[in-house]
Amino acid sequence: MFVTASAAGGAGVRDRLLSWDARLYLGIAEDGYPAGITRDADGEPEGSTLAFFPLYPLLVRLAHRTLGSDMETAALLTAHLAFLGALFAVHGLIGALYGTRTATITLVLVAAAQPMAVVLVMAYAESLFLALAVGALLAVRRGHWLTAGVLALLTGLTRPAAAALALALAVAVVLEIRRLDRVTWRPVAALALACAGTPGYLLWVAERTGRLDGYFVVQEAGWGTHWDFGAAFAGFLGDTFRQGDGWVAVSTAFLLLAACALTALAWRRGVWPPLLVYGTAMLVLTVGQSNYYHSKLRLLAPALLLLVPLAVRLARAPRRTVVPTLLAAALFGTWYGAHMLVTWRYAI
Repeated sequence: MFVTASAAGGAGVRDRLLSWDARLYLGIAEDGYPAGITRDADGEPEGSTLAFFPLYPLLVRLAHRTLGSDMETAALLTAHLAFLGALFAVHGLIGALYGTRTATITLVLVAAAQPMAVVLVMAYAESLFLALAVGALLAVRRGHWLTAGVLALLTGLTRPAAAALALALAVAVVLEIRRLDRVTWRPVAALALACAGTPGYLLWVAERTGRLDGYFVVQEAGWGTHWDFGAAFAGFLGDTFRQGDGWVAVSTAFLLLAACALTALAWRRGVWPPLLVYGTAMLVLTVGQSNYYHSKLRLLAPALLLLVPLAVRLARAPRRTVVPTLLAAALFGTWYGAHMLVTWRYAI
């Protein structure tokens, strides 16, 4: 029921931004989590909101109580504020690495040009994840290790893909130890914090469900999501290129392959190692699991890395090239996201 419910129930933009997984987040914000694994009439496990991490709905509830607004307004406000925070963090990090011009171009690519940028202003957790993850990387870049650790901990309470950020911090800690030629406590503490968030929630779900693999049971039952080393992704590509099964499938296949190519290009260009590892791990986590192909571009929206080679290249081009290129890319990304949100009949 989580996959095939239609988004067409509301005609306005607000209703679209509150569709699909947003309704599940709102359910958590309003009613909390179920007491255990829910089961169907045959006693088989069902998908439930236990598959959704708690930080975003907790912030929605806080905004609702603080402002006295309805829960839907609080959800959109929380996502939009997180989106603004993410833009500041992205500009700060890319500016520190490549300069202001590249950072500004990257903002356009993140906010409008990437195909599923629309999810960053939906009542989803992606904008919060992006803000926290990039904020943590920026803090590492500036040497603020404990700040980075706290932000990474919060990222781990936002989405399970925070494992990518924890791996990036591990790389940063190793680089710091090599630079200083000794171990200091702040980087190690930051890494410990980064590794605590997601396991903490998984253990809470285990206690809630009475089984250690409770989270994974819910994920598999509701969405068929499990780690398969990319087998489902490879099968999707094969089926799509053999059968041409619809425009969305074909475009998704090409865009995912483009993401892989851009990530490989980032490795050749010598991107800052923590960002390189973070973005690559995000890609691996996305294509290595059996989640729905039409959600994969959305899951990559916070990856950032694959946009860096494009931004660096555009930053070297003259203005007469940059402006129309960014305008065309923004128009495509906006149209693509709107099509997936309004016309595509499955969840994104």
